[in-house]
Amino acid sequence: MTPRLAPDADDARFIRRVVILLVILALAAALFRARNLLILAFGSMLGAIVIHAIADLYRDHLRVPRKAALALGMATTLATLGFLGWLFGVAFREQVNLLIERTPVILDQFAAWLSRSAVGAKLVSAVQVAYAGSQAAQDISGLLRGAGEIALNALLLLVGAIFFAADPRVYERGVLLLVPPRHRPAFEDALFDVASTLRLWLRAQLIQMTTMGVLVGVGLWIAGVPSAAALGLLAGLSEFIPYVGPTAAMLPALGLAATKGGSPIIGTLATYAVVRLVQTNFITPIVTNRVISIPPAMTLFVIVGIGYVFGLFGLFFSAALLVVIFTLIRSLYLREVLGEDIPKAEHHKLFGPAPAADPRTSAD
Repeated sequence: MTPRLAPDADDARFIRRVVILLVILALAAALFRARNLLILAFGSMLGAIVIHAIADLYRDHLRVPRKAALALGMATTLATLGFLGWLFGVAFREQVNLLIERTPVILDQFAAWLSRSAVGAKLVSAVQVAYAGSQAAQDISGLLRGAGEIALNALLLLVGAIFFAADPRVYERGVLLLVPPRHRPAFEDALFDVASTLRLWLRAQLIQMTTMGVLVGVGLWIAGVPSAAALGLLAGLSEFIPYVGPTAAMLPALGLAATKGGSPIIGTLATYAVVRLVQTNFITPIVTNRVISIPPAMTLFVIVGIGYVFGLFGLFFSAALLVVIFTLIRSLYLREVLGEDIPKAEHHKLFGPAPAADPRTSAD
């Protein structure tokens, strides 16, 4: 007897597509639930890139063997983090404590000053409502309750960076094995495009952070602002988050300047204005000439959006995540789908023999 309720070929195809869609939605929901862990994993990958960049310096300039150079790269990274911890915890401890004590008061005073006008009051209210419902607010409130979470996340990020740096090919091949074989060459090229672009971007960020911190610190010291060294260090680190970070770092500087009178406030505003002009017109064009150029408006809104969704750690890594997204669009869509003439990063093939040299290939 022929079954009368058995699905035909069209029904079976429809059911299969529905099941696949449900699996994709469930996977997306699981990834969203684990977004904090994913951001930490992304930060660990950035750390691994930094370690390998330092190791390459030892290997290229000092002729150190590969394994020894990698060990020196890890040691240098740990020493740098330890030095930053010493600066915040020992050398600038009093200045940092002053910043921590004064920052909530400064923000309250700034909000009260804005609220004197109707437009300012609405702006303050809108910012408070938006901030209260964001993931960043939950993260910051959690950090204020104790330092255990941030210490655990920092340790996880550091250990993950060391593991990624120890044998990156294992993880690279693992990612590519998830891609159908006929698409692997395109995804492999895109993967190394991302790594190359991130390395250039991190180098550019390091130069900009250093110059920003030194120039701001010297300018605030000349203006007579308290804790100029700590404020300069804070300004340099804040440069890792374009636009949002430096703006936030300027608020405590203005607040501390206000405790010394009107002249330090003018000096603080002049310092940040002059340093920003120097960064924008002289330093940034030179150090980012080989890195992809992302429109400023897109950078600002994407960074704010990533911070809103992923919270404090997402905000910290938002600029690097934007670089990854932008590079993947260029490599996978513009080059591989639309056929645009976009150069590839040089690399050793992970699957199969290396192809003939591509005249379009460059180190960019």
